[in-house]
Amino acid sequence: MIEPVSISTIQHRHYIQDEISIAHQISDLLDIEFEEDGIAVTLFEIDEANAVWCASIYVLEHLSDNYKSRMISVLSNNGLDHKVKTEIIHPTDWVAQTLRQLSPVRAGRFLIHGSHDNDVVNFNDIAMRIDAGLAFGTGHHGTTAGCLEMLEQQLKSRQFFNPLDVGTGSGVLAIAIAKACRRQILASDIEPVATQVARQNARINNVGSRIKCITATGFNHREITARTPYDLIIANILARPLQNMAKDFAMHLAPNGVAILSGLLPHQKARIIAAFQIQNIRFVKAHIRDGWLTLVMKK
Repeated sequence: MIEPVSISTIQHRHYIQDEISIAHQISDLLDIEFEEDGIAVTLFEIDEANAVWCASIYVLEHLSDNYKSRMISVLSNNGLDHKVKTEIIHPTDWVAQTLRQLSPVRAGRFLIHGSHDNDVVNFNDIAMRIDAGLAFGTGHHGTTAGCLEMLEQQLKSRQFFNPLDVGTGSGVLAIAIAKACRRQILASDIEPVATQVARQNARINNVGSRIKCITATGFNHREITARTPYDLIIANILARPLQNMAKDFAMHLAPNGVAILSGLLPHQKARIIAAFQIQNIRFVKAHIRDGWLTLVMKK
C-alpha cells in the first residue's frame, strides 16, 4: 500500500530589501522568472523615511529551496549581489482567531457568546451561543443588541404567544424569543443559506423544536399567511425594505401587536414612523445603541 504524501501548509517568504528603484528592478526580474509558475511577486514600502522597499515571493515549504536558488541565480545573472532573506509563515486558523476576538454581548438579561466563552454565562442569563460561521451575523452588531433590549422591555409588561422574526439571519433574535417566551416562533429570511444557519443555531441552543425557519421574501410565504395574526413581529433589516413592508406589517399584526424594527440609522426615524403610522401602527419608543436605531411600534 502506498502511503499518502503529506505536504506542509507552512509557507516561506523569500524577500530582498533595497531603495525604490533597485527594488522595482528586482521585482520586474522576479516577475519574469516566476510568471509561468504562477508565483506572485509583491512589492511594498517598509520604511517611508529611508525609502526602503521590499520585493517578496511566497512559496510552500517543500518548494522553498528551489525557489530561493532561482532567486539568487536571477540576481547574480543581472549583476546584483543582494542577500535573499527568508521568513517562515505558519498557517493561521482564522476562524479560531476571529472567535477569540468576539467578546460576549449583553443586552439586559440576554447574553450572546461564542463556544469559547461558555464560562461567562450566569445562572439568570438568557444565553445564546452563536459562533462565527458562514455569515449573517454573530449578534455583535448594535442593531441586534438594540432589538434584544427592546424585546426585554416589552416582556416586562406582557407575553407573546405567536411571534414572527423577519430577516432572521443567524437566528439570534428568534432564539432569544424562543427562550424568553417558550413559544413556537416562525423565522424567515430571503437567503436560503441564512435559514440553514438559523436552523443549525436553533438546534445548538436547544430550541430547534420551537423555531421553524423558512426562506421567504418579506411576508410572501404561505406559512407566514397561515399563522397570521402575530402579536410580535421583529425585523432587523434595513430602512427601505421596512418602509416598503409597512402595509404588510399592518396586515399581519394582531390588534395591540408589537413591531420591533431595526437596521436603522437615527436620521431615518421620521420616515419609518410616518410609513407605519399611515397603516395605523403607532410609535411607542425609539432606542439607540452603538449608533443604530431600534423602533418599537404598536398596532
